[in-house]
Amino acid sequence: MAGDDEQRPLHILFFPYPAPGHLIPIADMAALFATRGVKCTILTTPVNSAIIRPAVDRANNARRGTADAPPPPAIQISVVPFPDVGLPPGVENATGLTGDADRDKFLHAIQRFREPFERFFSGGCRPDAVVADSHFQWSVDAAAEHGVPRLAFLGTSMFARACTDSMLRNNPLASCPDAVVSLPGLPHRVEMLRSQMVDPSKRPENFAFFQRVNAEDQRSYGEVFNSFHELEPDYVEHYRTTLGHRVWLVGPVAPAGGDMGATKVATNELSSDGAGCLRWLDTKPAGSVVYVSFGTLSSFSPAELRELARGLDLSCKNFVWVISHAGAGAHNVTDAQPEWMPEGFAELTARPGGRGFIIRGWAPQTLILSHPALGAFLTHCGWNSTLEAVSAGVPMVTWPRYGDQFFNEKLVMEVLQVGASVGACDYASFMETHHGVVRAEVVAESIGTVMGDGEEGQAIRSKARELAVKARWAVGNAGSSYGDVGRLMEELMARRKT
Repeated sequence: MAGDDEQRPLHILFFPYPAPGHLIPIADMAALFATRGVKCTILTTPVNSAIIRPAVDRANNARRGTADAPPPPAIQISVVPFPDVGLPPGVENATGLTGDADRDKFLHAIQRFREPFERFFSGGCRPDAVVADSHFQWSVDAAAEHGVPRLAFLGTSMFARACTDSMLRNNPLASCPDAVVSLPGLPHRVEMLRSQMVDPSKRPENFAFFQRVNAEDQRSYGEVFNSFHELEPDYVEHYRTTLGHRVWLVGPVAPAGGDMGATKVATNELSSDGAGCLRWLDTKPAGSVVYVSFGTLSSFSPAELRELARGLDLSCKNFVWVISHAGAGAHNVTDAQPEWMPEGFAELTARPGGRGFIIRGWAPQTLILSHPALGAFLTHCGWNSTLEAVSAGVPMVTWPRYGDQFFNEKLVMEVLQVGASVGACDYASFMETHHGVVRAEVVAESIGTVMGDGEEGQAIRSKARELAVKARWAVGNAGSSYGDVGRLMEELMARRKT
């Protein structure tokens, strides 16, 4: 029996939160482990399985074997029904939520996922570990009941995770009446505006939720991060030594350019906008284009969109702007010239050789970032986007909106020093649009700082290129992330034997 256990490949269950920013890195992580001989299963719902299916299929099709050794095990998707909580049919993902009532139902569904999660184990399948999104707080106990260790995955940076831990432990907003608040106990001096943080006096439910997530993650077997040692070494040490947490850094799981199985996209698989954008980029000089994308969930008011458009015009730079349905809210995203668009802006993108290119909907982000024409990335500082920019060596213009994004901006600006900020000050949920309006002149100035010929811009670009080299090394056969994946596999195999 022991011999059978030693021959059976390691099996890891991946349980992602139903939102694109959580689903996609989980699919990429599963592909990464599968290349090391791990049997991987992703547990999700029908709509969400369709989102990750292309990446999983590409990873499975890319498997290679020899006459003496079979290919690594395939990644399997185990599909379970989305809990019936009164949401419209097909709304199984955070991108489909249209108001507070939908959000509350969605959060109720997250709690009801425990039943299909339990059924997976009751069906006779006992993986060696489960990588569960931190939002599934109950998964710690549910996995433990079946003797399976739970590895938490929150999909953020170690820096942001450490800042959140400091905020929750010390609650500096309660003890400091000032507009600027310091987060104690961190390797660097980190100061935040009150308005950039979750204020427990104004958002008690949010603060309590983060407290529960933090507590359950500390009870887990350990945490897995989509990051790498060389990017934030002080925070790896802080997390392991000061906080005493077990962590494995396995990223970047999706290096720019899509050269790791699950993220590789053939041109003929792209939407017409995506393929057209790559052809348009081919006509532009190296480093001349700013890429603008705020992820799949950020919402903007018409006034904000108008100032952003004006800022792109004033910058005098070529640009690619991804306008998602969520990003523009209900403001006529499909119209060629919505009411918020300033006069004359449409002409910038009207001609094939024009200064701008608009993508409506999904964009092949890693392919765009790795294109030689890219010179900067105007981003909300979501961690997936931030890490993809780092991997591609593209400096950032930072415009955080919610969640961990203000912490990630601090990492980009003050620790890594690979960006320029537009000075966003207002934390709000992804469904809220009451952010302060950033003036067009500030947007243009920040783009100019990163892409200009001045000493500051040159230093930013040089540091960005250095980080890209380190990111590539980390996932190579001698790299730090490659080593962490191996160490985690060895530890789980040893645990099985005992």
